[in-house]
Amino acid sequence: MQRRGLVIGNWKMNGTLLFTQELACAVRDGVLERIGQQRLSCDLVLCPPFTGLSVARHALSEAPVGLGGQNMSDAVSGPYTGEISGAMLRDVGCSHVLLGHSERRTLFGEENAGIARKMAAAFQEGLQPVICLGETLQERTAERTLEVIRTQWMALVPAILAAAEPHPPWILAYEPVWAIGTGRHATPDQIQEVHGFIRQQLSDHLGATVASRVQILYGGSVTPANAAAIFAQQDVDGGLIGGASLAAATFLAIADAYPKHVSIEE
Repeated sequence: MQRRGLVIGNWKMNGTLLFTQELACAVRDGVLERIGQQRLSCDLVLCPPFTGLSVARHALSEAPVGLGGQNMSDAVSGPYTGEISGAMLRDVGCSHVLLGHSERRTLFGEENAGIARKMAAAFQEGLQPVICLGETLQERTAERTLEVIRTQWMALVPAILAAAEPHPPWILAYEPVWAIGTGRHATPDQIQEVHGFIRQQLSDHLGATVASRVQILYGGSVTPANAAAIFAQQDVDGGLIGGASLAAATFLAIADAYPKHVSIEE
């Protein structure tokens, strides 16, 4: 079978409405150009700040580019000042939502159980969650990478199993914390080792068929220079791009690096 590639741009806390308009339009134009030339081999999703979602939706309306939120509450509504619900994200046009990003874990204290609740809430609202997994430099140095990844993954399993059949689509993203915005880079072999481990965990707990279909993205200082080598790994299905997504030419160049034909054995 084939897993379609996916490249997501996470703009983080960057961009005025004018910036959002200009960047989203530039991505739209680049996508339409590539479609016309039949040289776009992966899907794209943009995740601007909440304030820019409506502007981005309108700018992207003519192109097949998805829209995602950078986070969401596990609550439907209520007295949660500063939060945003899945229904609100759907209402503004989102199809995806990022959950458990390393910055949410490290800066805001988000824990595995809460991320799992958010995943369940995303399912209820018809959003496709993109759940981030990854270890710190201290954990990697202590050779605990796979242990940490397995613990983060296992917290999600009950929410997946509890979802109505057939399971709604969801995506995993491996983002080593030590390689995000630090200038450090994981090698392709290190990336494939963790992605292969995640794929095996999927197979062990959900079966080989599900494991073969779930997209696993890599996020960690991906650039046009290293994207091709990363995307060439067997279990890497695209990228979760941070700072490099803030320039349309750079973001599109990373998407261009995705292999034109990727065949995955059942």
